[in-house]
Amino acid sequence: MTTENARPEPPATSPSIVLLTLARRIESELGAALAPLGLTVGRLGLLGHIAGVPGASFSDLARMSGITVQSVHTAVKALSGAGLVRDSTARAGSASRLEITPEGARLMDEAMRAVAEVDERLFGAAADPIQRQVGDAVRAAFAGLTPPNLQAD
Repeated sequence: MTTENARPEPPATSPSIVLLTLARRIESELGAALAPLGLTVGRLGLLGHIAGVPGASFSDLARMSGITVQSVHTAVKALSGAGLVRDSTARAGSASRLEITPEGARLMDEAMRAVAEVDERLFGAAADPIQRQVGDAVRAAFAGLTPPNLQAD
């Protein structure tokens, strides 16, 4: 066989490409699970940041979410309009103090149940063995860690 007709070697497995592909699948599955609740993956993340980091500024929320401050303002306005968050400051010229409302907390609980169902489907006992390994590795990497905003004072 000549070099011209030889098949190329399969590419080396790239963790970046594998994780990116899996991330797209996860985001699609989560998006479908959250849609009936009126949430997107991004809005759930923002709601979680507001709940978990009381007093975070719009700039803080933008950094945590990986979006622009303008996008945070737009999303927070929508969350506020839906009764999910409120600004407890309510004084012109003062920094906002965003907090989750009881309805926002209820919706977050529902959303986290939907996330758990997606986790089970993608990484649980009946999932593809390689995906189960990925799920196990992620859980092991974060076992025993408490997010900084949840640590006791």
